[in-house]
Amino acid sequence: MEDKKRKGSGLGRGIEALFADNAVDTSKEEVHDLAVDAIMPNPYQPRHQFDESKLADLTASIKESGVFQPVTVRRPNPEINAYELLTGERRLRASRLAGLSSIPGIVRDVSDEEMMEIAVVENLQREDLTPLEEAEAYNALMTKLNLTQAEVANRLGKSRPYIANYLRILGLPEEIKNLLQEEKISMGQARTLLGLENKNQIPELAAKTVKNGMTVRELEREVARLNSANHKGEMKRSRVVKTPFVKESENQLQEHFGTKVSINSTNKKKGEGKIEIAYMSDDDLNRILDLLNVNLD
Repeated sequence: MEDKKRKGSGLGRGIEALFADNAVDTSKEEVHDLAVDAIMPNPYQPRHQFDESKLADLTASIKESGVFQPVTVRRPNPEINAYELLTGERRLRASRLAGLSSIPGIVRDVSDEEMMEIAVVENLQREDLTPLEEAEAYNALMTKLNLTQAEVANRLGKSRPYIANYLRILGLPEEIKNLLQEEKISMGQARTLLGLENKNQIPELAAKTVKNGMTVRELEREVARLNSANHKGEMKRSRVVKTPFVKESENQLQEHFGTKVSINSTNKKKGEGKIEIAYMSDDDLNRILDLLNVNLD
């Protein structure tokens, strides 16, 4: 169906800010009636889970009163009435459930990069992403837009340590990330588990955390105990003492990659050594390769 023009205003300042460099005048944007079936999901949508009860409430509200806030879309091919969703996925889903054939929408001309950033920022502003979804959103901005942690932090108004802490949880084993996504462990517990120096011990300790309902404080004490026991075993195997420079280099690399990094000397006289970067899964390896700008395609 052809678009029907409707009177309306632009979006809020949060999304407007993304278009500041392109001098888009959102106050003059027009709202159209768009065919619901002509709108495809945003491929960069960071949110994987939607609260079914809230969606049902929104569906009931739309059946009763209609859709007041327009969705935003882009039109990849100007010759075809087909769209990709930028913002408003809950409204679109609820409209489909309510049986609507059309929905009010604003059509914008945006690039893939802008589309991704809009999807991430809108969801972060709603503050209903799970910790894992938030971490994946930050990682997507870094890898797809070739941004550093500092640049992502600056764009989103976050501190760099805040971004780094979320990115670190992507280094957890897949089964632990599932526990986090299912809210069986908290973000604080996930970060504490990452403090285990022997990453092979994470699954067992995570299971113990869920089973016993351990608090973050209790988990911190258990991680410290296990690390201390591991250190004693390592000291028996090796008496090599690392210099402050090497230790600080390890810390910087661990913060950058979000996983354990070891720097070990193999020939002190020649200054030779090796850097070992730990990864917990294929996805984690791909994340690290992206950070290294290694493309195996």
